[in-house]
Amino acid sequence: MQRYFIDPEQFGDKMVSITGEDARHIGKVMRSKPEDKLIVSDGLAREALVEIVEIEAQQVTARIIEMLEATGEPRVQVTLAQSLPKGDKMEIVIQKCTEIGASSFLPFMSERTVVQYDPKKEEKRMARWRKIAKEAAEQAHRSKIPAIEAPVSWKELLAKLPEYELACVCYEKEHGQQLRDVLKPFFQRLGDKAPSRVMIVVGPEGGFAEQEIEQLEAAGAVTVGLGRRILRTETAGMAALTCIMYETGEMGEI
Repeated sequence: MQRYFIDPEQFGDKMVSITGEDARHIGKVMRSKPEDKLIVSDGLAREALVEIVEIEAQQVTARIIEMLEATGEPRVQVTLAQSLPKGDKMEIVIQKCTEIGASSFLPFMSERTVVQYDPKKEEKRMARWRKIAKEAAEQAHRSKIPAIEAPVSWKELLAKLPEYELACVCYEKEHGQQLRDVLKPFFQRLGDKAPSRVMIVVGPEGGFAEQEIEQLEAAGAVTVGLGRRILRTETAGMAALTCIMYETGEMGEI
C-alpha cells in the first residue's frame, strides 16, 4: 500500500490532505481514485490508514479510517556521519541507509575529501537529498524521515561526538578491534535500555589521515574494522548500519 508523509497541520481529526508533488503522484502516476486507500504519516507520532474522498490537481483529500501504531522506526537512533564523497554517491548513501534504518545524516569535510564544497549550491543539494530521504522512507515504510544536516567542518564534527553514547569510526587499517567486538558488549551492558544515540563515522575515498584518527579517538570515538575486505566509502556506512540493526534485533521477527 502506498505511503505518504504529510505536514502535521495537514493531519486533521477526521480528514487529511495531501498536496503538491505527492498529490500529483497519487492522481497522475498511481492513477488512484476515490475509495482507494493509502497510509499517511506526519513524520512525528501520527500514522493512519485513509480512504481517498476527492482528487484534485494539487490536493488529495482523504478520510481517516483507522489510526495505526507507528512501528517503522528502529529502537536505536543511528546517525551516519559521512565525509562528502564524489559524484552522486551521497545520494546512494542516503537512499540505502534510510531504507536500512538510519535516523539522521551528517555530511562533513575531512583532509582527503575530494569534493569541492560550494555553499552556493547547498540549498539545491540539500533539497535533493531530503527528497531522496523522503521517498526512501516512504518506500521502506518508515514512520519518520531521517534528518539531513548541512555539511559541517572537521572541527564541528569532533565537537558533536560527545553527544553520542557510542561513536564508531570505520577504519580500513583497524585489523584488531572489529565492529562486532564493540557492538556486542555495548548492547549487552545496556540490556533492554536502548541507547538514544549512536554515530557511525565514515571517511572519504582516500581514507582518514593518521592525525584525524588520533583526533577522533581523543574526542571519544572508537576505531573499528569491517572485516577482511576493504569497502568503498559508500558501502561502509551501509554495512556498519546493517550490523547495528542486526545486533539490536531489528532484523529478527516482525
